[in-house]
Amino acid sequence: MLAIVLVGALLTYGGVSLFVVAFALYPFASELFKKTNIPKRLIPGTIALGAFTFTMDALPGSPQIQNIIPTTFFNTNTWAAPWLGLIGGIFVLSVGMLYLEWRRKSAKLAGEGYGTGHINEPEEISSDKLPNAFTAVLPLILVGICNRIFTELIIRNYGKSFDFSAIGITGVSPIEIPKLAAIWAVEAALLIGIITVLILAYNRIKVNFNARINLSIGGALLATLNTASEYGFGGVIAALPGFKALNDGLASTISDPLVNEAVTITTLAGITGSASGGMSIALVSMSETYIAAATKLGIPMEVLHRVASMASGGMDTLPHNGAVITLLAITGLSHRQSYMDIFSMTIIKTLAVFLIIAVYYLTGIV
Repeated sequence: MLAIVLVGALLTYGGVSLFVVAFALYPFASELFKKTNIPKRLIPGTIALGAFTFTMDALPGSPQIQNIIPTTFFNTNTWAAPWLGLIGGIFVLSVGMLYLEWRRKSAKLAGEGYGTGHINEPEEISSDKLPNAFTAVLPLILVGICNRIFTELIIRNYGKSFDFSAIGITGVSPIEIPKLAAIWAVEAALLIGIITVLILAYNRIKVNFNARINLSIGGALLATLNTASEYGFGGVIAALPGFKALNDGLASTISDPLVNEAVTITTLAGITGSASGGMSIALVSMSETYIAAATKLGIPMEVLHRVASMASGGMDTLPHNGAVITLLAITGLSHRQSYMDIFSMTIIKTLAVFLIIAVYYLTGIV
């Protein structure tokens, strides 16, 4: 279980979309769980811990969208509040693994094994002619390193704004570089990672290329449509009078900007079923209020960034969440069989947000 969690963490922190990670991890998880006789129903919770939690938005430098969105509102970068992010990430990993081990031991004591009659069982994995470990992880390492380098270089070379009139283009508003630097840095880093894979593994990639492209397109469409439908659902919810009443109620009852931000974002993420959707809706309407309150109290924008990012990945994984639906569809399991473990990761992640808020107020560490 720890092996699957760590591989998932490596992939997501290396820039692979968490939807893609779910597709990539499932065959390995199934093989390992089957050989060690761990119930298949625990696979979704294990993948969720590795891909949907601490590397998605807690660890500094994460290239996932949940860690990028706040940069455009707070003029920060993906490395904001590194110590708070590390503390939150270690908490989620530690408590999450304790929970999964408890679930595994309970199943073993009850005499439950991997089980039979499952659907969507993957083909057996071939271990012939595998690349060495360094070659396998090099593209992921390059994404992390290049993300950090590009984040600094883009702002240093382009400054705080770029005026198109300087190159003879009129009628276009100047671009605020700090608001876009994090996105550009991640995209450039991912491009380098992709090129590296093509160079190092071309002979492996070209085998059954068309079949693999079709499989990739199918997975991309499943993930895209699930997420898009939930984002659309969130947009409808945001337009309802009840949503405005909820938003106004949270703003008026919680005066502390960090706690208010955490509660508002995780609530809206839960309602919309989307971490990125809930966070975007909340920050569009409330970011200026948070910035004003934080400035008054001397709270750095980096802390607002980290709290917003981590809160978005809390209650977002309710049953109607696109990633949850996709993960269960990939593994061939139902909400009844495996959702409790995914939801437990949600509870742990939500607790971690309030932990880092407490750590900041007690120590001032960022």
